[in-house]
Amino acid sequence: MSVTLYTNPMSRGRIARWMLEEVGTPYETVVLDYASGMKGEPFLAINPMGKVPAIVHDGHVVAECAAICAYLADVFPEAGLAPPLADRADYYRWLFFAAGPVEQAVTNRSLGVTTNEPQQQRMAGYGTFDLTIETFAKAITVNPYFGGDRFSAVDVYAGSQVIWGLQFGSIPANAVFEDYAARVKDRPAYRRASEIDDALIAAPVAEAVE
Repeated sequence: MSVTLYTNPMSRGRIARWMLEEVGTPYETVVLDYASGMKGEPFLAINPMGKVPAIVHDGHVVAECAAICAYLADVFPEAGLAPPLADRADYYRWLFFAAGPVEQAVTNRSLGVTTNEPQQQRMAGYGTFDLTIETFAKAITVNPYFGGDRFSAVDVYAGSQVIWGLQFGSIPANAVFEDYAARVKDRPAYRRASEIDDALIAAPVAEAVE
């Protein structure tokens, strides 16, 4: 089976690379620049949004980080990154909570958009930024990981949200988030993925294949 990752080291592509390193399957990397590579016809044929990451697995295209994490966990079950079907309630709940309410709330806040009125809060879906972040934190107060007692694919996606949020100040720092971030950053796959992308950032980023 062949896997190709289309990415840029200064993008959400870091999430997909972390997931691929967790899975442990060999993969090729195509690094695209923002100005031309992502907007060129070859990549637009893969993802018409012109955004990374995207993966191609045996001819099948998967974009969107949460989808990539869930897909790879399913097609490489030997990695043990998805709970048994009977135990996936929290796994699905927090994966899509991170991809929906958390992503929306954090993005809106960074754009200066606030939901002050009750009607706005209902329309936005996530309610308020504070409510969303408080709810997010509660999940890892009850359990050490978002899917329960064990690390899973949801922790690659939600964990990336927490790590980046703390790094850039888009998620308020607290002991719950900081302890969780330290836990997931200590994983060998996270360290490998970070080293690869950090090395790419240190070098000129041009279209290339590893």
